[in-house]
Amino acid sequence: MFIPPKSDVCMKELFQNETVLRYFISAVLAIPPEDIRTIRLKNTFLRRRYRKQKQGILDVLAEMNNSTKVSIELQVKHYAYWDRRQLFYLAKLYTEDLRSGENYDLLKRCVSISILDFNLTNRKEYHHVYYLCDKQGYKFSDVLEIHILELKKKQKETEVMDELEEWIRFFRAGSKEDLDMTETKNPGILEAIRVVKEINLSQRMRVRYEAHLKQMRDERAWKTYEREKARKEGLAEGRMEGRAEGRMEGRAEGRMEGRAEGRMEERRQIIRNMLDQRIPDQEILRLSGCSEEELKDIKG
Repeated sequence: MFIPPKSDVCMKELFQNETVLRYFISAVLAIPPEDIRTIRLKNTFLRRRYRKQKQGILDVLAEMNNSTKVSIELQVKHYAYWDRRQLFYLAKLYTEDLRSGENYDLLKRCVSISILDFNLTNRKEYHHVYYLCDKQGYKFSDVLEIHILELKKKQKETEVMDELEEWIRFFRAGSKEDLDMTETKNPGILEAIRVVKEINLSQRMRVRYEAHLKQMRDERAWKTYEREKARKEGLAEGRMEGRAEGRMEGRAEGRMEGRAEGRMEERRQIIRNMLDQRIPDQEILRLSGCSEEELKDIKG
C-alpha cells in the first residue's frame, strides 16, 4: 500500500516541514523563497466570536513575514456550495485577529491555496488566481487572494517544467516509482519526496492512513444507504399519492359521467313528452337535436 502525497494524512505531515512549506508557497505565489523571511505554523481552529458561531477549521495555516496569513487545504471531491465555503473561511481568517475597539491596520493580508483533486472549472489552466477587482480588472485591494490548483488538468507537454508544474507532478504521484522518476532540483520538492518515502515506511502512519480510508469507505456506504432509503421512501410516497390522486380523479370523473347521464335522461324524457303530444318526428328531431336512431330507440 502506498500513501500518496495528495492524501489528507500525508498532506498535513508534508506542510509541517518548513522547507516544503516555504518552497511550495514560493511557487504558488511566484515569489523568490528568500523573500519569505519567516514562516510559522498557526492554530488551524479559527476563533469564534460567540458560542453559536460556526467553527472554522483549516488543514494548514501559516504566517509569513509576520504580515501575510496563508491557508492551504486539500479537497479530493466536490462539495455543494464549495465556493461559498471557501469565501467563509477566507473572511473568517481575515477578521479573526481584530478585536473590539482595535484599528483596521491590524488586519493582515490573507491568501487561500486550495489543492483540488477534481476539476472546478472548464478552462484548460490548472492554476487560477482570484482578487478583489472591478469590471475592468483594476484591483481594489490585495488583502484577499484565492489560489486554486486543479490536479486533474492536463499539464503542458514540455521537457522543462516551471516550479509550480513540478509541484503538480509531485502531488499526482501514485506510487514509489513515480517519486523515484521525479527529476527536479527544487529543494522543497526533494525534501517533500523524502518526507513521503519516510511516511510510507512508518507503521504508525500506515495505520492512520488505513483508518482514514476506512472512514471514507464507511461515509460512502452510509451515503449510499441514505440515498437508497430516500429513494424507496419516495417511491412508496409516490405510489400513495398516485392512489389518492386516482381516487380523486375517479370521483371527479364519476360526477361528470353522472351529470352527462342525467342530462341525457332529461332529454329523453322531453322527447317522450313530445311523442305523447303527437308532435311529428321531423319536428322532434329539429327541436331536440337527437338522431333518428336515438328517436327510434326511445319509441321502442
